Amino acid sequence: MTRRLDDTTANALPEDRQDDSAALGMPEPDFAVRRVTLIALLAAAIILPGVYAAAVAYTNFRARTASATDATVRTVRIAEEHALKVFDLNETLDARVDDLVRGLGDDAIRTHEAEIHHKLEDIGGGYPQVASVSIFGPEGMLLANSRYYPAPHASIATRDDFVGIRGGHVLEHVSKVMVWHAGSGEAVFNTGIARRGPNGAFAGLVSVALRRSYFESFYRELLGPERGAMTMMLTRTDGAVLASYPPRPESAVVAPGFSAALAAGSHSGVLRLPGTDAKRVRQDGQILAYRQVGAYPVYVLCTYSESAIWSAWYRRALVFGASIFTPSIVLWFVLAFSLRRLAAEKQAWERWQAEASMRRSIETAYRQSRKMEALGNLVGTVAHDFNNLLTIVATNVQIARRRGAAGIDRELGAIERALKNGQSLTRQLLGVARKQPLRNETIDLSRWTAASQELLRASLGAKAALVVDIGRDVWPIEVDSAELELALINVAVNARDAMPSGGRFTMRAMNVRLEPEGGFALTGEFVQISLEDTGAGMPPDVLAHAFEPLFTTKPKGMGTGLGLPQVFAFCDRSGGLATIDSAPGIGTSVRLYLPRAHDVPAAAPVAPQRAAEIAPAGGLHVLLVEDNDEVAAGTEALLRMMDHRVTCAFNADAALRLIADTLSRPADPFDVLISDIHMPGTANGIDLAEAAQALDAPLPVILITGYAQELERARNVNVRVLSKPFDIALLESMLQTIRREREGRVPAHGKAI
Repeated sequence: MTRRLDDTTANALPEDRQDDSAALGMPEPDFAVRRVTLIALLAAAIILPGVYAAAVAYTNFRARTASATDATVRTVRIAEEHALKVFDLNETLDARVDDLVRGLGDDAIRTHEAEIHHKLEDIGGGYPQVASVSIFGPEGMLLANSRYYPAPHASIATRDDFVGIRGGHVLEHVSKVMVWHAGSGEAVFNTGIARRGPNGAFAGLVSVALRRSYFESFYRELLGPERGAMTMMLTRTDGAVLASYPPRPESAVVAPGFSAALAAGSHSGVLRLPGTDAKRVRQDGQILAYRQVGAYPVYVLCTYSESAIWSAWYRRALVFGASIFTPSIVLWFVLAFSLRRLAAEKQAWERWQAEASMRRSIETAYRQSRKMEALGNLVGTVAHDFNNLLTIVATNVQIARRRGAAGIDRELGAIERALKNGQSLTRQLLGVARKQPLRNETIDLSRWTAASQELLRASLGAKAALVVDIGRDVWPIEVDSAELELALINVAVNARDAMPSGGRFTMRAMNVRLEPEGGFALTGEFVQISLEDTGAGMPPDVLAHAFEPLFTTKPKGMGTGLGLPQVFAFCDRSGGLATIDSAPGIGTSVRLYLPRAHDVPAAAPVAPQRAAEIAPAGGLHVLLVEDNDEVAAGTEALLRMMDHRVTCAFNADAALRLIADTLSRPADPFDVLISDIHMPGTANGIDLAEAAQALDAPLPVILITGYAQELERARNVNVRVLSKPFDIALLESMLQTIRREREGRVPAHGKAI
């Protein structure tokens, strides 16, 4: 399970599609049913006209005259006698071939293939109806052939006649018509018998291929002058046409009446197929005589129709076909166009649904953003006021220590420890509210992590093992190192609580390039810091709220709900993103994606000198601007203890008036301006700093703030900035530096943030 910065939008899409339709009162069209309906109509428009045309053509052959009946019966008898002789001869040929190879296995037949080929050629070569004689093995492989030596590599294992004869079916002893590819491409049908082994098992097939053209030539000569009015056919009992004259296509079927007679078990007969008049087109019937060829599953058919009526029917059939299929073709195009329109309509519907879902998702994300913004403003306001309180306490503790209060060192130490905890909590609150000032710098992660491992180990506790895997090829990153350290500590503390019985906490780093198709909200080059634990993990309902401020599942008093939100806010404000994966019983993995820095990492900063190491600054005239009376009183007292003269102002407007007064009294100018940024009045601290810098003799400025949003503007002003609650030693160091600058010993420099 993964939660990313943009998961509000991504997860909202599937649910909202149905909601959008319902909200607009529009039921979702059933495109599948409509498409199936159109396809069914198209199929009917193709099939029904064809079926109808075939039925009309069939009814055109109706009643024969008495003389035609005698002609068809006589002709069909002759054809039956001819076919019987041919099939009897084929049976004899099959038996001779079977005797020829009886007792021989496949290998033996292949060994004597040349001899067998010549004998097969002698057996079938003298009969014009025989195209070839073949011997097949039990698996359908061609072993020998009368026409070719050596026999081509071929198999009939899946052919209907082979499967049927092997299964003992009578019908397949005469195959359907097929094109003999091994020969000249002529159409043939096969008659075959099964070869049996010594134990009676199926040992293969002996097949004689008969030329369809042989029968068609005989039928043409048999019909003689009547060939324009009569037709002859040789069919199987399933209606498959083996040969006919005039020749018919492979897909042709015999008359339905004949099929019914076959179904009834009739072996011979004459069918009178009456004609009808439909749509002013006269459709005559036909007389069909049929006889079964001996006991073979084959029938001979003969039909007769009057030539004049046949000619009239043929001419009118063209007109009839045009009248049937021309509207059908138009209908086919209309239905095909409707299918395309339906597909376009479905795509438009899906696009509309996606846009509606996206709109709802954006609205949801916007509401969430406004909620988080309101919460951030509230948290930031509380943290700012809390910072003022901490500043008051911190300054008064420093005053007490500088005055050398006896017997309360222990109490002052407790207050200072509480101050550090309060500062940490305030920092987290401001980080979640996006108002914590960031001091971005370029750091080498491998060197920086080496110095931070002890802090991580302390955060994890004694039961958890720390594994750090960061190579030297990892890119430098540009972040606030203190915020990064706090983020790692927050994740480590959560991992410690998730592993009460111990476990492993792994920190890895690698270079990644985020692409749009990866599903991330950002693109570019980043360093991915993976923080993985082997703890209890989080269920989906908890994971969904992991980055929300003030959300915690820890017992009361054990967590603030600000740890992971600080991580989230830190990555976001640093120009990166954060993700979290977790599953119950498996563990949790937090990934920080921080932007790559192209600058050279800076050297480790030198820690500021403590107050005891700094010579007294002394002698500066300080203009202190602070709207909080207690903060102003504490700061003023500290400055006076540092031997500075202090003039206080309530806001920037009052300070500007005081500066204007000193310009008229140059004997006692201000040496430095120390101001809060947020103050009542028409101007804030940055406006005041800009005015002080615009003087003929620019006035050094130190700004104090607990917010981050003023920093971008403050960076464009030549000032020093302190974060609330500030370090007294750092303030004293800044004042000493300003004193030396004003005395001319050190050249003035830019801002120090």
